[in-house]
Amino acid sequence: MTAIDFTAFVDQLATASGDTILPFFRTALTVENKKPGDFDPVTIADRAAEDAMRALIRRNFPSHGIVGEEYGEERADAEYVWVLDPIDGTKSFIAGMPAWGTLIGLTRFGEPVFGMMHQPFTRERFSGDGQAAHYRGPAGKRSLHVRACASLKEAVLYTTSPRLMNKADRATFERVEEAVRLSRYGGDCYAYCMLAAGQIDLVIETELKSHDVLPLIPIINGAGGIITSWENGPAFGGGRIVAAGDKRVHKAALEMLKG
Repeated sequence: MTAIDFTAFVDQLATASGDTILPFFRTALTVENKKPGDFDPVTIADRAAEDAMRALIRRNFPSHGIVGEEYGEERADAEYVWVLDPIDGTKSFIAGMPAWGTLIGLTRFGEPVFGMMHQPFTRERFSGDGQAAHYRGPAGKRSLHVRACASLKEAVLYTTSPRLMNKADRATFERVEEAVRLSRYGGDCYAYCMLAAGQIDLVIETELKSHDVLPLIPIINGAGGIITSWENGPAFGGGRIVAAGDKRVHKAALEMLKG
C-alpha cells in the first residue's frame, strides 16, 4: 500500500461517511440511548456512516482489521487495523451544532500511523501521519502547526464538558482550569484539531474510548504537539487524556493533574 493509495483511500472513506451523514444533520432524527441511567446517544446517521466505511475497507483491504464505535471489533489482531468513530460528538450533532466530526485512524502492529478528522458540514479535513499534519477546507490547504505557549497562565484550555468527569477528576481538572487564561467547553474532536492548528493550547478529557482519541494522535503529533494520558503514558487506549501544543504547558498540566 503506497502513500498515494493510502491517502486516496482515506479520502474515499471520509467522502462516503460525509455523504451518508449530511442528509441527517439538522433534521428530526430518532435518537436512541446506548447507556441506560445516563445519556449516550446514537442515531441512524452514526450507524449508516460506519456501515459505509466498513464496506469500503472490506472491499479494498479484506485482510485489514476494523474497530468501530457502533459495531465493535473485526480482526483486531491484524497488521493493519482501521479505527472508526463515525460521529464523534453525537450530542452536538443532535443539537444541530457543528462541533462534531468523523474520525478515521489506522494502526500498524498496534501503533497509530495515520489519522483524519472530517467535518463534512464545514467541508474541512484535518489529517496527519505523526510526522506532519495538514488542513484542507474552504480556506484552502496548509500545514498544521501548534503554537508556542510558555505557561498555563497564558493558555487557552478546552474540554468537552466537566460533567463527563467523575467527582474526583472534575476537582482535579478545576485546579488546572483556575490556572489558565481562558477555558471553554464543547468541541469534542474539533478542539483537538484547533490545538493542532495553533488556535488553542490545551485539551483535557476523561472517560475516552480508543476510537475517540487514536485517530487524533497522528494529527497532533504531526503538528508538533503532544498527547498522553494524565500519567504521561500512551494516549491511544483512551481514558484520561491531556493534549498540549507546547511541552511546557503539557508538563505544567501533568504536575497539576497528579494532584
